[in-house]
Amino acid sequence: MGGDGSGAPAHGPTMRPRTQWAWVSLLCATATAGYLCRVNASVAGALLMQELHLSQPQMGWVFSAFVLGYMLFMVPGGLLADRWGTRRVLEAASWWWAAATGLQLLVGQGRLASNAFVTFAALLVLRFVLGVGQAPLFPAAARGVARWVEPGSRGRANGFVVAAIALGSALAPPLVSAVMVRWGWRVALGVTALPALATAVAWRLVGEPAAPPSPTPEAPDVGPRPTLRSPSFVLLTLSYTLQGYVGYIFVSWFYLYLVQERHFDLLKGAFASTLPWLLSMASIPLGGWLSDRLVSRYGRIVGRRTVPLLGLSLAGVFLTLGARAANAWLAAGALALSTAFVLCVEGPFWATVTEISGGRSGVGGGIMNAGCNVGGFVSPILTPVLAAAIGWTRALDVAAVLALVAALLWLGIDPRPLSRAGARG
Repeated sequence: MGGDGSGAPAHGPTMRPRTQWAWVSLLCATATAGYLCRVNASVAGALLMQELHLSQPQMGWVFSAFVLGYMLFMVPGGLLADRWGTRRVLEAASWWWAAATGLQLLVGQGRLASNAFVTFAALLVLRFVLGVGQAPLFPAAARGVARWVEPGSRGRANGFVVAAIALGSALAPPLVSAVMVRWGWRVALGVTALPALATAVAWRLVGEPAAPPSPTPEAPDVGPRPTLRSPSFVLLTLSYTLQGYVGYIFVSWFYLYLVQERHFDLLKGAFASTLPWLLSMASIPLGGWLSDRLVSRYGRIVGRRTVPLLGLSLAGVFLTLGARAANAWLAAGALALSTAFVLCVEGPFWATVTEISGGRSGVGGGIMNAGCNVGGFVSPILTPVLAAAIGWTRALDVAAVLALVAALLWLGIDPRPLSRAGARG
């Protein structure tokens, strides 16, 4: 198994393979539950906007309120994961998601229901609070993978965990649409909180490994300062920031874009908006698996760079094609492929950040993911503004260019551990 660019062997945890993949499965289930709570408002947005009298720009602020809370508390979430452990942090987070989602059902009801400003403000606050609670999810998961999974499988393991967000995003449109068409958007949001309750109970019932493996020679217990000083880490975070801008267009606006701009009805739009996530359920773990295979054959530099270079470039190409397709279904298909390509890079990103930051992978992952969510905060607000000014086609062109820039930044990223900084100059 290639350890760095020289192909030196890697030494990993002694945990049995079945045990490590059982933990990865629970991380996947938690990520799926989290994403159901996260994207439910996007799918319910059409009826929610109608009932609460919200405009597209206002809904953009609602989406970005979540991202703001998520972004601001990403690094603290990573610190909590490093200090308290993956299990305790994810149990608390799951209870938080369920509670914050439940409170959203009360928005627009009671004495203040006729006050549009109070309704809008309450929705903003609750989505912000939900974002705060979801901030530790991926830093804690990255810490778990770094401690429980052997180095040669970390790209694949991170790919599976992030692929779980695609499962949550694929389940949300048909689930939320079917429930809200019959019982309304409030009941639909309530249903999406149930998996979070289930994962909270699951983390309560299990315990972390009694003797987690010590950091490997290639991933020493380094602190956050060397990570922040690393040019590769800066470029990695910047690339993930741009990837976040592109990815959040699909998370926040894809369903509404199909319904409002491509004129799908609610149920057809729900079906079409599952396509990106069905494809991504395959592309994300495939990207992580391919990255691990390339690392084992060609070393970390080639192995970790190749998938992001190709994936982000192809995401930009299909985004441009989808924006210009005359046929609505062809547009949906091209944009679905763009989503799959922009997300296939998740495994290499998360494997690289754990390899660079070593024993502080929670903090390193938190910093990188905070960068992603800077892009994710800007994207839901800026995209409809650009669309109103220059049209949806050119607004999506902007995202395509950013995807290409994100790909090119990987040419400057050295994914080997910081302990080898002297060797790599």
